[in-house]
Amino acid sequence: MPINLKMPALSPTMEEGSLASWLVKEGDSISSGDLMAEIETDKATMEFEAVDEGILAKILVPAGTDNVKVGDVIAILAEEGEDIADIDLSGDTPKPASPASPAASLPKSEQAPKQTAPAKKAAQSASASDRIKASPLARRLAADNGVDLANINGSGPKGRIIKADIVKAQSAPQADSDQQMAVSSSAPAMAQSVAADPGDIPHEVQKLSNMRKTIARRLTEAKQSIPHIYLTVDINLDKLLKLRSELNAGLEARGVKLSVNDLLIKALAQALIAVPKCNVSFAGDNLIQYHRADISVAVSIDGGLITPIVANANEKSLSTISSEVKDLAGRAKDGKLKPHEYQGGTASLSNMGMFGIKQFDAVINPPQAMIMAISAGLKQPAVIDDSLQIATMMSATGSFDHRAIDGADGAQLMKVFKELIENPLSMLA
Repeated sequence: MPINLKMPALSPTMEEGSLASWLVKEGDSISSGDLMAEIETDKATMEFEAVDEGILAKILVPAGTDNVKVGDVIAILAEEGEDIADIDLSGDTPKPASPASPAASLPKSEQAPKQTAPAKKAAQSASASDRIKASPLARRLAADNGVDLANINGSGPKGRIIKADIVKAQSAPQADSDQQMAVSSSAPAMAQSVAADPGDIPHEVQKLSNMRKTIARRLTEAKQSIPHIYLTVDINLDKLLKLRSELNAGLEARGVKLSVNDLLIKALAQALIAVPKCNVSFAGDNLIQYHRADISVAVSIDGGLITPIVANANEKSLSTISSEVKDLAGRAKDGKLKPHEYQGGTASLSNMGMFGIKQFDAVINPPQAMIMAISAGLKQPAVIDDSLQIATMMSATGSFDHRAIDGADGAQLMKVFKELIENPLSMLA
């Protein structure tokens, strides 16, 4: 009996996704565990693994199809020895063949249009395109910029074409255009409804990705439903920078290079453990108190932002945190994170210091109750030991959910965070 393969829910919150590419074609023999397709969710591109065995009789949803709802039939698998010619390839629930079958009595105008010649031709064309190994992001970039995938040698796993290959194939002016596009895409999602008609201004319309739609929805919900309170401290970075330099000298032989961000992750995690009233989530009539600090780290990727998690960061060494962040950030940019690697976390850290930003207020990432915004470390006059000196100063702003965290508790967290950074040896004890 034929098996309907349905769009899977690859995360607890997934309601729909994009069928980025098929890794198999009609007529292929499928075994349990085989990778069949790549599915793009709102946060990552994930592989769809076969559970049953048989022959792929029909692909109902072509590669590149957006907004496929969870549970929709995307393909049909015929069992071994089953004659494909005798089975229903429409994706409807299989029924015994019978002249009295309601499906057989439907007028042609009401039957699913999946058997039309244009649909078959489109599916065949998409199948041929999928023979080139390329990530969904690389395909989109190539299509948008007129790059022929057939002329590119992929540098990804098994020769797979990735974003970096497309960027390399483009000219420098195009790279500048990509940066401008990324800046413009960060505008609030609600702005589109306010200024939907650009008039006679030269423009182009860009379809929102699943990720951008989710970012727009979540940020709107966060600002509308969470009462934010912002607390800012100025922090002297000189001792931390000195310790980082010394640690990197000792870790060089192991190929480990700590970033300032690695130390800030550690400091925030330890501060949350020291001030447990800030390591919480608001849950209606309940308050969830966490007993470890899982830090979500904001990573900018093409088309949006993702927050991979350094779990149990309060107990991990700096070298372990550094290695994990590099791995998570790399896979985040390739769209290869698994749901548990970016869903959850007890607090977030967003660092925009590398852009020279002096101070900013970050939006809380629900259901978390706080996020730490890190600005640039800049040399400036500072009073140290009652004398005016030059120091590397950094501004840090904590955004707190005032439903869950009182101002005094948030202030205590900021105080501890500042003390850990200004006396960084305490983080190593």
